[in-house]
Amino acid sequence: MTQASHHTQNARALVVASFGLISLVISGCSGVVSSSAEAAVQSPALVELAPPFTTTPTTLPPETTIATVTTLPPLQPVVVAVASMAVPLVAVGQTDGPETARVQQRLLDLGFWLQSTNGDYGVTTSQAVMAFQKYAGLVANSEVDDATAAALTNATTRAYGTANQGSLIEVDKDRQLLFIIQEAYTVWTINISSGSGIPFKERDKNEWGKWVQGDAITPNGIFVIDRQVEKGWRTGDLGDIYRPKYFNMGIGLHGAYKIPNYPASHGCVRMSTPAMDYIWSADLAPMGMKIWVHSTPPAA
Repeated sequence: MTQASHHTQNARALVVASFGLISLVISGCSGVVSSSAEAAVQSPALVELAPPFTTTPTTLPPETTIATVTTLPPLQPVVVAVASMAVPLVAVGQTDGPETARVQQRLLDLGFWLQSTNGDYGVTTSQAVMAFQKYAGLVANSEVDDATAAALTNATTRAYGTANQGSLIEVDKDRQLLFIIQEAYTVWTINISSGSGIPFKERDKNEWGKWVQGDAITPNGIFVIDRQVEKGWRTGDLGDIYRPKYFNMGIGLHGAYKIPNYPASHGCVRMSTPAMDYIWSADLAPMGMKIWVHSTPPAA
């Protein structure tokens, strides 16, 4: 291998280091607890793949025999333009009606998944509005207020994630959003709630007298879906979860009744039960699908 190709290969490879789990720490919403040194080393095997985010091209050293090096521009997420609305939307709060149907259609046009444009302000409309508000940096109250109506009216692009290549599910913990991405194009954006980061100690829901404790964290990294439960609700040690798709031991994507505008789970990635049903029916998160979980590191 030439020195030039060696550097090029390094520029495109991403090796994600695996990490150990702390003994007696819950690994996710299913209630799987590691209580021994042997269990503690059973960390998930993170996958090695081309990065779903921009890398900085490397520069060849001065002693290279290549006379000219062409630096390619970094890859970018696929961004789809949309036109602003000729007839502005008006604030509807959370009420039903023809104007809400217009809001629903606009949310779909902007890439925020919901079930119907029938004018009923139901669960998926409320969740889509919250997702849009998070994406736009507005107060995430699930209500179409004046600021939200104006932002929906004047939006110029479909929502898109950070990933700039490949097909994967991106979980943005900072914005509390999930992006379903196919070949760098964001198909849908969905409201989520990830791990609260708060230590907990709770009674086991399955075994009387047993306690479950840990830190409610959704770890950053690149994983793959390796286990799932297709039918209905699954009773975990920390509560019921709906049609889960696991990607990090007991941590997975799943449906839930409560998806607030802040991180609130024990570590899993919550979304509405209709959104989870849609992901299953459209086969948007098959076994082996890459899951990229990320957040901005705290300032030093």
